[in-house]
Amino acid sequence: MTDSQKHIIGLIFYPGMTSLDIVGPQQVFSALPGIQIYRIWKTLDPIQTDDGMMVLPDTTFENCPSLDVICVGGGLEQRAIVDDSEVIEFFRKQGRTAKFITSVCGGSEFLAKAGLLQGYRAATHWGMREHMMANLGVEVGTERVVVDRNRITGGGVTAGIDFGLTIASILYGEETAKIVQLLLEYDPAPPFDVGSPEKAGPELVNKALLFMQGASNLELAK
Repeated sequence: MTDSQKHIIGLIFYPGMTSLDIVGPQQVFSALPGIQIYRIWKTLDPIQTDDGMMVLPDTTFENCPSLDVICVGGGLEQRAIVDDSEVIEFFRKQGRTAKFITSVCGGSEFLAKAGLLQGYRAATHWGMREHMMANLGVEVGTERVVVDRNRITGGGVTAGIDFGLTIASILYGEETAKIVQLLLEYDPAPPFDVGSPEKAGPELVNKALLFMQGASNLELAK
């Protein structure tokens, strides 16, 4: 890595997003040398995530520079803005020049609706796989991270750290990514081996789907 190697990363924040989708990758990116991170939304007003966290964007769509990496996450309330023409146009505009077009979790839906996943494989949250395939025509993989040329997409929520380390490896090499992983002490040892629908089994999957649907209905009723 030399001082001349700089990378501009844009993280899209929006009301109702899942904070960990972006906070995980941001933690990885912030440990890399020569990185400029922009936290982007329509305005600079505070944003409330779907877990109640408040975040403050530092860049608007209007004053955002051309990005090397554009990334967006998902959220329980993404349906409220995923068809917003201003949002979709921002992705289309940045997608014309970005070196890497990326997402975590349900953020892949934004990319798909902007036409940026046509002809590409992608990862997404397991609860959105059928929607992405049936309604948006995207070939969906079940891996934690799918790399298809310059489209790099992560699965649900916690896959954002795996995704971030994958980006780090692509930008700066495997050794740098390994150093960041060690610094973060990223050594997962979950208490339960049910972190994917394939492992959880149909009964637990159905309960989780009902939980997600209940959360969505609760938000719609507000």
